[in-house]
Amino acid sequence: MRTHRCATTLAALAAAVSFSCAPTYKEVFPTLLDGRYDSEFPYRGCSEQLEEIGESVKMVNTIAYYRTYFFAPDEQVRPADAGTDFLRERFKGSTVISSQAAGTATVISSEGRRVVLVTCAHIIGFPDTAVAFRIGPDHRPTEFLRSLAVKERQSIYIAGFPETGELELLAKDAGADVALLGKTFDNEPFPRVRALAYPNGSAKQLEWGSFVYLFGYPSGFKMVTKGIVSNPNKDRRGTFLLDAVFNRGFSGGIALAIRDGVPNFELVGMVKLVSGRSAYVLAPAPGDDTPDYESGVPYTGDVFVERRMDIEYGIAQAVPVEVIVEFIREHRDELAARGYAVRFPAGKPAP
Repeated sequence: MRTHRCATTLAALAAAVSFSCAPTYKEVFPTLLDGRYDSEFPYRGCSEQLEEIGESVKMVNTIAYYRTYFFAPDEQVRPADAGTDFLRERFKGSTVISSQAAGTATVISSEGRRVVLVTCAHIIGFPDTAVAFRIGPDHRPTEFLRSLAVKERQSIYIAGFPETGELELLAKDAGADVALLGKTFDNEPFPRVRALAYPNGSAKQLEWGSFVYLFGYPSGFKMVTKGIVSNPNKDRRGTFLLDAVFNRGFSGGIALAIRDGVPNFELVGMVKLVSGRSAYVLAPAPGDDTPDYESGVPYTGDVFVERRMDIEYGIAQAVPVEVIVEFIREHRDELAARGYAVRFPAGKPAP
């Protein structure tokens, strides 16, 4: 009897302690329940939600193949002269080179055998032709071609995707830097490709100091990081800046803000641009296999001018979610005609 009474007392005490140690979010953070995006670090863990979001984020690769023609110094060929017939007659052989880019794409719709991803247009935006002009005696470019490269084909793919992983370009807007990629599987994939299931937010409602989570593939590594919003809605379209530190490959990564605490994630944008400065430097000839260079010994090999880009870490620009939604709305009929009934966010009717 005493044992039973003691156990009952301990149980009641434990319940009282448990209740007193588990205050509600409203009681602890009453000022944060204001319907605005949070500017504080999340008050509790959200690893489960972040892992779920990360499953819809993929690394996208693009490779373009160019047939390149080189012209002798005594040839005076202008761009208008170098048509397809001219190249076929003038050249029996040519060189095929490739150009590659990698970035981040997010699955925004997964319906049956079809998926749609959103990414940045500049990741997949290789030009149809590329020209290099000959330099004249005054060290300025002339009107005559030194080389001409014509794109023969381009491949966009996601490694590890079901079947071949190759995607088709559905729509793109270079000005807005938004592109939609699609994939129609021969069979319904199993397990099913997960689409981003969190709702769209409003980049225009972000404020100075709003806290965001970001997902991407810097240097090919899948990562989640955090950032603080600056200069929100700077162009009245919702564009904003971020202080997060990125590396190449993060372009196309998504940004999610939190409204009144986790797990209230909302998509507010997509990272499109990392600030950087380019400079021309002298460099050894391409393919020079000299292992090391001693600072005290003059370099005697061929020297080339090389363009290098230095990233200004901590300054990044984002495409607002409003622009993405409008872009999908503009191409809705075109997408439907190709069999893609885009539901963005997943499970919601097309915007």
